[in-house]
Amino acid sequence: MTSVWAHRGASGYAPENTLPAFELALEQGADGFELDVQLTRDDEVVVIHDETLERTTDGHGWVADHSLEDLKKLDASYGHEKFAGTRIPTLAEVCALVGDTVTTLNIELKNSRMAYKGLEERVLEIVEEHDMTHRVVVSSFNHYSLRHLVGLGSELPLGALYSEPLWKPWQYANKLGATAIHPSLAATRRKIVEKSHENDLAVHVWTVNEPDDLKRMISLDVDAVITNYPNVARALIG
Repeated sequence: MTSVWAHRGASGYAPENTLPAFELALEQGADGFELDVQLTRDDEVVVIHDETLERTTDGHGWVADHSLEDLKKLDASYGHEKFAGTRIPTLAEVCALVGDTVTTLNIELKNSRMAYKGLEERVLEIVEEHDMTHRVVVSSFNHYSLRHLVGLGSELPLGALYSEPLWKPWQYANKLGATAIHPSLAATRRKIVEKSHENDLAVHVWTVNEPDDLKRMISLDVDAVITNYPNVARALIG
């Protein structure tokens, strides 16, 4: 059965990548969360999508140039008035939120634009500290980063993110050492799903919001749909 993963939490209803968005996703029946992580100036792992602060917070500049203490002072409500005062969470805080659940975390390493030396190691540390190794998938558009995780001996499932169609992505993912492909909705076809499954690869598709697209992905038997509206996907899947 296709799982429902909330894209940056229930981001269609609450500020993306915040604890309220993740809490709402749980209420709406999400099986997992997709979230983005970066490093602060003092090497703390925070959950935020953009490398800069302007779009989703009242801060300015690069995430990497700020300490965790500085970032925690910012309003991350992203224009949602009823969520005013919402803060940027740490990965540790999200792990704590789902500690007593069976929720899967798809942790996307945002290290394509910023190198973030040591991000992989810090994420592994936090996941292990919270006993989450059996419920985490690590993904990235930076496939060198995934290879680095393989080199570290990590046994976490790894998802190769891509947006444009790839030739035989199941072969590429296997050579990379990934256990899943994370194609965009536009790059997902029946043959890709079937061949990936034949090669023991999971298929997690982003970002699937429209009911017709959700139905199509469910009919293709993808392993997870990553959506801003987990309640809509949950109603369709049951």
